[in-house]
Amino acid sequence: MANTQKYEQILDALQQLLTDRSIQNISVSDIAAQAGIGKGSIYYYFPSKDAILDALIRRNYETPLQTAKNLADQTDIPPFTRMAMLFQACRSSAAAFLKQGGEKTRSISLQESAYLHQKYLNYLISELKPNLGKIISQGIEAGEIHFDYPEALAEIVLIVLGVKLNNTFLSTTPEDCEYTIRGLISLLEQGTGVAEGTLNYLNFSE
Repeated sequence: MANTQKYEQILDALQQLLTDRSIQNISVSDIAAQAGIGKGSIYYYFPSKDAILDALIRRNYETPLQTAKNLADQTDIPPFTRMAMLFQACRSSAAAFLKQGGEKTRSISLQESAYLHQKYLNYLISELKPNLGKIISQGIEAGEIHFDYPEALAEIVLIVLGVKLNNTFLSTTPEDCEYTIRGLISLLEQGTGVAEGTLNYLNFSE
């Protein structure tokens, strides 16, 4: 049976190393040394460095995933409000990923930003789309949302917010982000039959 403490030590070690070094310059040996365990022990838990990074991202999204599942069952809350709550949880979780070291956190290259963001976006869409789609479907069933493709809408919203809010794949100013979010809200209102101005209270970017 796997040792849960060692598993978490390995993830903690990679997260700490990422505060000072790029993922490309971190080896399995480095992770083992940082974790205080033998290199061979790493392969008992993970087949590769990439697998460790994937597990770290999964751990990072445990909270928003649980939030998504909980929100999908809270039908007393309007669907768009639940969407906003879900993305606040996702943004906070993603922002914390490379801030474990506080002020010591390094600047990362465009190449590494794109690589990490691709990991985030892939996981975000594959794991959260079913829950977000369920929330949208509930809004459709309740007559609050008028749209024929809930899963497609969920994916579109996840892609737009995933790209803009993390600010790693595309560098953006707060003003530019707000402009895009306002455009997304307008599209949501028009595309789902919600009256104009209904979703002005939402602010996914805060």
